[in-house]
Amino acid sequence: MRLDKWLVQARFFKTRGLACELVESGRVRVNGQRTAKPAYAIGAGDVLTFPQGGRIRLVRVLGLTIRRGPASEAASLYLDLDAVQTPQTGASPLD
Repeated sequence: MRLDKWLVQARFFKTRGLACELVESGRVRVNGQRTAKPAYAIGAGDVLTFPQGGRIRLVRVLGLTIRRGPASEAASLYLDLDAVQTPQTGASPLD
């Protein structure tokens, strides 16, 4: 599946144009390799790194879909690796 299309279907971006813009700027990595091609083919197991909303997103692709569905369906398409690797903000090391 195309990288830009998956980013929209997983609801990281509202339009394919916005996703294309980010990919073409070279700010998206697939499995650690920078890509500037919106048509780059991705599949289950690929790890994507890209900026969004003032932070760097790190997600593993779990599935593909043929349409942009509801948020609950979109959330099943990826695993957010940020949540796994970083502790909660504001947590004290003594807690």
